[in-house]
Amino acid sequence: MNQKDFKNVFNGAFKYSPFKSFEDNPIACASIGQVHVAHLKDNTKVAVKLRRKDIKKRVNADINILNFFNRLFRPLFSFYTKNSIDAVVSEFSKMIKDEVNFTTELNNLKKFSKVYESKNIHFPKPYEEFCCNSAIVMSFEEGFRFDDKENIFKHNINFKKIISDLVDFYTDQMLINGYFHADPHPGNILVNSKGEIIMLDFGMVKTVPNNSRIAIIELIKAANEQNFEEYIQASKKLGIVAYEAPSDELAEFTNKMFDIFSNNNLDSESMQKLAFEVLESTRKMPFKLPSDAIYILRVSAIVEGLGTTYIENFNGVKDILPILQNNLPKALGAKESICETIFDEIKDLPFFIKDLKSTIKKANNNELQIELSKNQISWLKKELKDYLKSFNISLALIFTSIFMLLYDKDLKEIALGVFAFGILKLIYK
Repeated sequence: MNQKDFKNVFNGAFKYSPFKSFEDNPIACASIGQVHVAHLKDNTKVAVKLRRKDIKKRVNADINILNFFNRLFRPLFSFYTKNSIDAVVSEFSKMIKDEVNFTTELNNLKKFSKVYESKNIHFPKPYEEFCCNSAIVMSFEEGFRFDDKENIFKHNINFKKIISDLVDFYTDQMLINGYFHADPHPGNILVNSKGEIIMLDFGMVKTVPNNSRIAIIELIKAANEQNFEEYIQASKKLGIVAYEAPSDELAEFTNKMFDIFSNNNLDSESMQKLAFEVLESTRKMPFKLPSDAIYILRVSAIVEGLGTTYIENFNGVKDILPILQNNLPKALGAKESICETIFDEIKDLPFFIKDLKSTIKKANNNELQIELSKNQISWLKKELKDYLKSFNISLALIFTSIFMLLYDKDLKEIALGVFAFGILKLIYK
């Protein structure tokens, strides 16, 4: 963005430029915006993120193209593949529209700074009076990219500690607060000379629904206890495995994968080769990619990838799982001390008794209701749709055979064959 475009952004919002100096050449560029160095009139060094010109129109055009091709090729895919593609397109469309609005990013940054102020993580300070929909002005943060091994080692920074801090931070985000930074690539994570993590770019922030958060907690607990049947049940609750998938087969597959990734004697290449061999056996399994899980899985993969930058064979099973497990009590609402936890439980006791009495009363009056999960409803809809499709084909064959007889009695043998096929399809659906 040149100086003229820059002035258009700020003059349209404030009637004057808030800066003493502004560097034309950006220090970072992305598809939505670019970051420049500037100085306020009191000489404070700041980072200025500017939205690219006409990017909103381009984003909307790209979304329309994606939706067009999705509708065009949708009939070629299986039920679960269709749903997964729909989820990806829908989530991408929503997220990219949020990213274009820098006011949303500013609000995300403010919320993160408040919610996670007690963590060992630093965030840029926004200068709200100079921010608008197309620009964010924030403190300039000095640091090295997370994957800048040369400078990390040169400054004797404890890389195991920064990885542990990062995993601990994401544990808090996903399991406790349910509000997380969904784009932790190396360019968005700096490490300063003191070994402190600085998080940048809050355009891609997601909220984990409570039912998904509970499913993740159950997933971690089952994985730590190596109870793979419960692990699969939790995966179904999270929505990444279809409701009707055979739990015993998937539990066996999960067991094999855990054995591979927890083996310290395998290098990363051997791990990958063995994992792909095991994955090949599940090609026909009904895996899904629901919208709630898209960014959770993406972040998990990125964080694991960041770990491999410094620790060979770093992976979620042997390196991340123990940290996650240690945070489960806090994720489930436990307090720092036993006394606080007991006090909270006693405080909730009257509500528990009230709910219990209400449940017993409903049971006596035959008023108990069963709630189905989204995944169960999705499976029922699929089964019903498949059944009705087959039923309609059978009826069409039967009526076709009757029409053939009415049209020409010489077609009796063919009509009888069509009629029999229709009946058999109806019976052996």
